[in-house]
Amino acid sequence: MGHRLRFVALLLLGAVLLGTVGLCVGSWYGGRGTVPLSPERARSVAAELLPGTEPDSSAFQRGYRYGVFLATDDFGSGHAVFHYGVRVDCSLSEQLRRNAASRGWQSLRRVPGTPCDGWRAENEGLTVTLTHRAYGSTLRVAPAAPDGFLATTVIGTLLGAAAGAALFWPVARRRSPVPLLVGTLVTVGLLPGVGLTWADLATDGLAEPVWPIWRSLVPGLVLLWLVLLLVGSIVLARRRNRAGAAADVTAAGRGSNPRGPNETSLGVSGGREDRSIRT
Repeated sequence: MGHRLRFVALLLLGAVLLGTVGLCVGSWYGGRGTVPLSPERARSVAAELLPGTEPDSSAFQRGYRYGVFLATDDFGSGHAVFHYGVRVDCSLSEQLRRNAASRGWQSLRRVPGTPCDGWRAENEGLTVTLTHRAYGSTLRVAPAAPDGFLATTVIGTLLGAAAGAALFWPVARRRSPVPLLVGTLVTVGLLPGVGLTWADLATDGLAEPVWPIWRSLVPGLVLLWLVLLLVGSIVLARRRNRAGAAADVTAAGRGSNPRGPNETSLGVSGGREDRSIRT
């Protein structure tokens, strides 16, 4: 029972580790080709959905996550933020909902918040999100995810999970040193990125790209893998040397007594028998 649980746990570990990597690769590949957002386009959208309301301030922010600048055609590469007032204006929610519905915006859905809910809508490759905070109301205009983004992400996750289970299969089946070393390298090397990825997903979901995590961790991961590979190789070599020395000692012990115990006892008893006959 314990062996079976260990087998299943190792397969699940490999599926989660490489499945997370596949999720990031799939989301990166599926997010390529996003139409870049220009500041002029963002201002026109804000004026279309909230006419007659001038923002107190606005900013166009380029996509920058985990120390990585995103390309202009990457999903999440840039967005515009408009701030309205220093206090919450809940009437903006109804205004945006009404204008978005009348102008053909789709996927209109409520965004829970305090002290009042906001709204989110999509149209022509753009996503607008109105939220309310204690310091005022904020409208965010950003490129929407390209078509097939979710499907590509799911396919990448499944392929990564299958590859992880296949990689950890020899580790789960037997405890030989080489598969165990490979499994240890993969586990220790990928755990930091996997932990950060799931923490990011729990906060923002796929609305924000998660693949920059891995680009920022690549230098440290390469160094970590090299150190682990060196240490693992030394431990593996010492283990083999100890096994070889133990085999040599066993073989030497067997070679020091070429005649078996039965033969020796027979010879002694036979000699005594001969002496007794001569007497």
